[in-house]
Amino acid sequence: MLRKIIIALIVIPAALLIVLFAVANRGPVMVSLDPFAGDPPMFGMSVPLFLLVLMVLILGVIVGGISAWMRQSRWRHRARRLSAELKAARAENEALRRQVEAAGGPEPPRGSIAAIAYPHPNAA
Repeated sequence: MLRKIIIALIVIPAALLIVLFAVANRGPVMVSLDPFAGDPPMFGMSVPLFLLVLMVLILGVIVGGISAWMRQSRWRHRARRLSAELKAARAENEALRRQVEAAGGPEPPRGSIAAIAYPHPNAA
């Protein structure tokens, strides 16, 4: 429910603003990547302003996403390593539990570690 409210309050007005910007800025602008261009630039093209802004916005989102993904690689690697260690420890724990049960050893104590380590003085 909260997600739908957030979508209604943020996404819908943002989409409306993008559409209004696109309709209001349909005029062509000259885009050139040549800093030493003359009056008609040698390497240039004419695109609508809204298209240019949307392309730059999309490029920024892609570059930002790649940057965030690369910065988080250390944490993803650590999570994979810890997950593998946990899986191995659980398998070892289960194998040891089966060995104890097969050997007919004493039943492992039930209760908390604190109750075992610090028995109550009135306990029998």
